[in-house]
Amino acid sequence: MNLLNTLVDKGLRRESPTREEALAVLATSDDDLLDVVAAAGKVRRHWFGRRVKLNYLVNLKSGLCPEDCSYCSQRLGSKADILKYTWLKPGQASEAAAAGLAGGAKRVCLVASGRGPTDRDVDRVSDTIKAIKEQNEGVEVCACLGLLSDGQAERLREAGADAYNHNLNTSEATYGGITTTHTYADRVDTVHKAHAAGLSACSGLIAGMGESDEDLVDVVFSLRELDPDSVPVNFLIPFEGTPLAKEWNLTPQRCLRILAMVRFVCPDVEVRIAGGREVHLRTMQPLALHLANSIFLGDYLTSEGQAGKADLEMIADAGFEVEGADQVTLPEHRAAAGGACGSHDGAGCGSHEGPGCGSHEGPGCGSHEEPGCGSHQGGGVCGSAAAPAQAPESAPVPAPAAGDEPRTDLVAVRRRGAGTDLAPNA
Repeated sequence: MNLLNTLVDKGLRRESPTREEALAVLATSDDDLLDVVAAAGKVRRHWFGRRVKLNYLVNLKSGLCPEDCSYCSQRLGSKADILKYTWLKPGQASEAAAAGLAGGAKRVCLVASGRGPTDRDVDRVSDTIKAIKEQNEGVEVCACLGLLSDGQAERLREAGADAYNHNLNTSEATYGGITTTHTYADRVDTVHKAHAAGLSACSGLIAGMGESDEDLVDVVFSLRELDPDSVPVNFLIPFEGTPLAKEWNLTPQRCLRILAMVRFVCPDVEVRIAGGREVHLRTMQPLALHLANSIFLGDYLTSEGQAGKADLEMIADAGFEVEGADQVTLPEHRAAAGGACGSHDGAGCGSHEGPGCGSHEGPGCGSHEEPGCGSHQGGGVCGSAAAPAQAPESAPVPAPAAGDEPRTDLVAVRRRGAGTDLAPNA
């Protein structure tokens, strides 16, 4: 396909595809799916080799959030039967983090529900960051605490935080239909605050909320312009008791196309498969490793993931390797631009000189480190860059085919780890 040859060529040069090309990836047929994965896989291996970065979530405070994000089991008015607890003490959080680090994670993501932290909350999290870093040499710590006020990002940085996560989640045009208690611009502002404080910015999206192909492309191009070091791609987990409980819009094939599109638009950035991979990718998860270079190990905030041992076996069986603590995630050009976890001054999610628009902030955690391996000076192009194929006129998102019935049996509320007396999954 000329389209795929063009996208590989652009990805190796850190050049942005056009919106039409990105839409065309989402519109490819199942017959072409393996070709799409193979093409995006060339870009992924060029920048990251065959390494997979492992990240581990610690939910510092669960439930009881005053915000009304429709996708979230912790939202205001949620009837989801999730764990609810207030702030973990630094020692408890450090103990929870240790389980993930022992399993091979190199980054710990500290998440807390709520609109945003008070100054006292920042003190709590700062103490937790220090406790984790004192007990685990070389660990990366990402904070995800909601909307930041002036000066809070700087205080987190001083405490030892490496990164800050805040996702854009969906396009600016549709954001008001998902959340009403804060705005898309609020999210963008928090990402800017993290950047300005010298934190590595992590921001991504949630697919499967009923959005169109155009919405997906809009939010990914917005993320490209904001230039986070990592882009977590979440697939909606339709929790019973939330407004989006009936939104089962994803198939494994569509998830792979979305990940491929994100890789083409953000070729040299850490793309992380985040929440919902077990529910929606299912047995196709190993194929997704050819597109993303990062995953979460173990459980998520309020839901269970597959066993940590199964994650490690999957990575090995697919021919990949876990990224070591001594390996730099960033590709050389981004690492050289400055910043422990990635620089927003260097060419980011593709070249800054190319097109790209909008902002990318949003709630939720996921690690945001920069991509890191594979030679970025060499690398062949899959064929010649022919004229790009035109995307078909906007088509509605196809409903899951027969046999892809909602897998509610795969949505398991977390009952172990942080906030419980049971051992965590790592």
